[in-house]
Amino acid sequence: MSYLNALEDMNRQTDLYKKKISKLKRFAKDIIYKRSANLKRTRQNTTWGSAPLTTPGTGAPAAKKQAAKKKLTDGNEPVKSNSKPKKTSTPKAKKIVQPITLDMTGRPVFPIVLGGLTIHSLGEVVSDRPDYHTEELIFPVGFCSSRMYGSLKDPEKKCVYTCKILDGGYSPSFEIVADNELEYPLVGESASDCHTLLLHKINLSLGFEVVSTRGRGPEFFGFSHPTILNLIQSSPGTRKCTNYKWSRFEGHSVLNYELSMTLSIGALSQGSRVSKTGEPPTEERDAALSYEALQRSIIFAKSHLLTAKKEESQEQLMSNANTTLRDLLMS
Repeated sequence: MSYLNALEDMNRQTDLYKKKISKLKRFAKDIIYKRSANLKRTRQNTTWGSAPLTTPGTGAPAAKKQAAKKKLTDGNEPVKSNSKPKKTSTPKAKKIVQPITLDMTGRPVFPIVLGGLTIHSLGEVVSDRPDYHTEELIFPVGFCSSRMYGSLKDPEKKCVYTCKILDGGYSPSFEIVADNELEYPLVGESASDCHTLLLHKINLSLGFEVVSTRGRGPEFFGFSHPTILNLIQSSPGTRKCTNYKWSRFEGHSVLNYELSMTLSIGALSQGSRVSKTGEPPTEERDAALSYEALQRSIIFAKSHLLTAKKEESQEQLMSNANTTLRDLLMS
């Protein structure tokens, strides 16, 4: 009897479980049906624009909540989405114009001497050919300058180099010629090409590298000097150079004859030129542009080579002594 009673209890519990499971299934179906109906309704609303998308159980738009979450940082402070990083602009070097002498008609008096650079002619601006100017520079045909630099035959001796810009047709031609080698000019399609060739020959003549061969033609020729560029920019035809961007200069470009002579005498009495900081100008410290700087570079290179040779000879002597001692011990 006990066995039958236990079996009946088990059947009764099984029926109860079945009823509970059926109720749970109906409840789950109702929930799924309601949610699907809500989703269809919200899709229709978003499609037709009748109501914003809302989260279940609340009336707040879901899009606004998501946007608010994105804007919150660790410190619960909103981040401005349209904030742009500030551009750090590097300050451009000021183009200072040195005073020069003008004649009674307002034209510059040649030659114009600017330190180691001497300008003999500004030339004429060619505005109908685009290769005769860039955004920053103008290459006037007939421009002529000269400067003192190391000779190609013996870089430790002075030599005057004449720099010219010639009419090369569609594009200008640049030329550097030494006063002791007039029949062998250095010609290139750009001023830097000519300058690179000159520096390369200087190193070859010495037998070791004393100066970088990276050409700085505009500085060596002088047409990038602020004072000269200001004069070229003021020449007729510059307005028609479509690609050229006009530069702004600072300083004074006009001096009367008496004042310029007074300043020249004062500069001679003070000796070498110095800047406001008490140092020589940058050009005078550049071995690629200044004869004096080139000589300093040559002296330094020679002393370095001499020291290296002494160390090498000492090492050779020590090696020979060790070899001799070893031979004596072995004999």
